[in-house]
Amino acid sequence: MELSREVNKWYLLYTAPRAEKKVNIELSKKGFTTFLPLQKKLVQWSDRKKWIENPLFNSYIFVFTALSKYYELLNTTGIVKFVSLQGVPVEVSQQQIDLVKLMVSSYQDIEAVEEFIAPGQKIKIIAGPLIGQEGELVEYKSQKRVLIRVNNIGFSILVQVPNNILRKTLQTT
Repeated sequence: MELSREVNKWYLLYTAPRAEKKVNIELSKKGFTTFLPLQKKLVQWSDRKKWIENPLFNSYIFVFTALSKYYELLNTTGIVKFVSLQGVPVEVSQQQIDLVKLMVSSYQDIEAVEEFIAPGQKIKIIAGPLIGQEGELVEYKSQKRVLIRVNNIGFSILVQVPNNILRKTLQTT
């Protein structure tokens, strides 16, 4: 077996709809390190309001594993497939995992989108939890938000950040 198949890396798994939390529990029972970014939202039902935690990325969960565990993972109830590019499971960098963890823990008004959003003004965040992070200032649903593109997984994250901690950077073409 190749040595590279034994090195643990972050991968993205696609789950059955609304199975993310169950898959997270099952993988944890099997001893896998997982990351399921959750966000709290206040939901209004006809008779009450309730805070619920929903996955930031619907039908996706991150797992830290070696590719030698590929089939063991796929045999877990609720997992549909590895997210792949040209048949090769896509690796997600530790930096990207850390960035998503920081955003989820620091901001309530956060949204992950799969749709393409036109490039905006390049900015750098100069204060707060995301200090030093670069992104784009875009208009989305009639609001100015900071867009941070997450490579390899096909999502961008939109977050509401105060204008006074943003600085424009040079546009590069």
